[in-house]
Amino acid sequence: MNGRPDSLVAPEERRVVLEVEDVSHYFGSLRAVHDFDLTLHHGELVGLIGPNGAGKTTVFNLLTGVYQPSEGSIRFSGVELVGLPSYEIIQMGIARTFQNIRLFANLTVLDNVRIAYHPYAGYTVVDSLLHTRRFREKETELTERAQELLSIFNLASRQDEIAGGLPYGLQRRLEIARALAAQPRLLVLDEPAAGMNPQEVDQLMELIHFIRERFDLTVLLVEHRMRLVMSICEWITVMDFGEVIARGVPAEVRSNQQVVEAYLGRQN
Repeated sequence: MNGRPDSLVAPEERRVVLEVEDVSHYFGSLRAVHDFDLTLHHGELVGLIGPNGAGKTTVFNLLTGVYQPSEGSIRFSGVELVGLPSYEIIQMGIARTFQNIRLFANLTVLDNVRIAYHPYAGYTVVDSLLHTRRFREKETELTERAQELLSIFNLASRQDEIAGGLPYGLQRRLEIARALAAQPRLLVLDEPAAGMNPQEVDQLMELIHFIRERFDLTVLLVEHRMRLVMSICEWITVMDFGEVIARGVPAEVRSNQQVVEAYLGRQN
């Protein structure tokens, strides 16, 4: 179930970004994920869906090092991720957002993005303590880069506002901007439309398409809003009880009886 028709992946885009093979994860005796497989190619926009408790967020946590799989392999650009801590995985090029927004709510919009750039600051602790010329130059550079990113996300005019005071949709936009400050090649979005009204969802769909093209990213998203998933995802994987039950383009998934019974049927 891991492949997709060649017609869905253009020859120049067949470079594999992420390979997940036979991954299982247990919480004590509870099996949360079983024999999960997933392959992502450069530039794809892929959805991961399923009922509550299907194991989707557990998969995201396994991909980003929050959990370590009990079994299986996760390779990013050919490098094994199993055993690596989250910060190393981020530095390799995987960034994520969370179902519950995790901004520094008491800091400004600008500082939320600046913080994400600091692993790439290029100055030492001594530079920071002594406020050396190198420190001042690098801080100016980081501020300019953060401001440029905020401008791209139409948040420049709010850079001095406290992040926790932003409207919900703008907080989500800021969280995605902060994730992109890590300069990822794979962006993992965990229910980005959670809590949004229909207008905000429409804006989010446009934003995801835009950032995929603007930053040349591969995007994997978990989402309960079926309208969003079916509208923007090119390929969808469906989970139930920790296992993959279907894969395909949106039209195939929408008409799959097993998906209807396991996922859509459970909504009624």
